[in-house]
Amino acid sequence: MSSLLTPLITSAGLIGGFQTARATKNRPLGGAVLAAAGAAAFTLWKRDAGTATASALTAAYLAAFGLSHPLAKKIGAWPSVYTVTGATAVLAAIFGGRRRA
Repeated sequence: MSSLLTPLITSAGLIGGFQTARATKNRPLGGAVLAAAGAAAFTLWKRDAGTATASALTAAYLAAFGLSHPLAKKIGAWPSVYTVTGATAVLAAIFGGRRRA
């Protein structure tokens, strides 16, 4: 189940964090949404795929957030958010599932 859940959580964190910051004009509040989703995803990844994979996926999630900013200057804010969200969701779906015994 978490192999489907973590892509949704990371998507909610990236899209929801951006929309929260934009709607409230409070960037720290958007960051709190991003952080809460990242922490929830990390917890599931750690349980299902192990600490190393969870750390790598969390790094990818944070890198996606960071890369969305320069990308937004080239393609626009929402297209940038959707692009990095899609990439992060794909990584979460592929690598975040349960370890094979």
